[in-house]
Amino acid sequence: MSERQFLIVEDDEMIRAAVAGGLRLDGHEVREAATLADARCAVAESQFDLVLLDVGLPDGNGLELLRALRDRGWTGPVLMLTARGSEEDRVLGFEHGCDDYVVKPFSLRELRLRIDALVRRAPSRTEEEREIRIGEVTVDLRAFRVRRPDGEASLSPREMDMLRLFLEHPGDVISRDRFLQEVWGYERSPVTRTVDMHVRKLREKLELNPAEPRHFHTVHGAGYRFDP
Repeated sequence: MSERQFLIVEDDEMIRAAVAGGLRLDGHEVREAATLADARCAVAESQFDLVLLDVGLPDGNGLELLRALRDRGWTGPVLMLTARGSEEDRVLGFEHGCDDYVVKPFSLRELRLRIDALVRRAPSRTEEEREIRIGEVTVDLRAFRVRRPDGEASLSPREMDMLRLFLEHPGDVISRDRFLQEVWGYERSPVTRTVDMHVRKLREKLELNPAEPRHFHTVHGAGYRFDP
């Protein structure tokens, strides 16, 4: 990876120092924050390529920062660091807009591989179109922005990767396993509903009536199909 700027938000000094030290050895710039307040100051002052975010912080829940980042349109990858490993906790993180989840204790090697996978998934430099139309919705492929008749929305990097896979294979059924392999890099998911949750969020942003989708269809027992 080329040099990037990361923010690590973690109140455990030993974990924070180990992760930050490893990333600096890789040649990256790392800013550290031990509290939610420090993290808010950091994101207000600087642009980061990725945020590593602990859930349990002394002055609040890391999901508060994640929600605030997504609400204001920040589309960079967020990797949650947490001791809470249940599926319900992971689902909550994904619903708030995180891109990946690492449960403590974790190895630095695994974390660096996860980070590498996330930051590689930048918008393609060879996209011929900046914007596409899906029904009455316009998607800015570089800014990850969605313009709808009733307002605007932002796509997360994961949602953008899923959309690109749909766009590359219109009319084809794409299995959950294929999404996991090509978008997440997993042979299996740590959360059984990962793909379903992200398709639901895509529908909420790209379908005018998500309950009766016109473009993103479920093919029961097989996967999902995109009809332009």
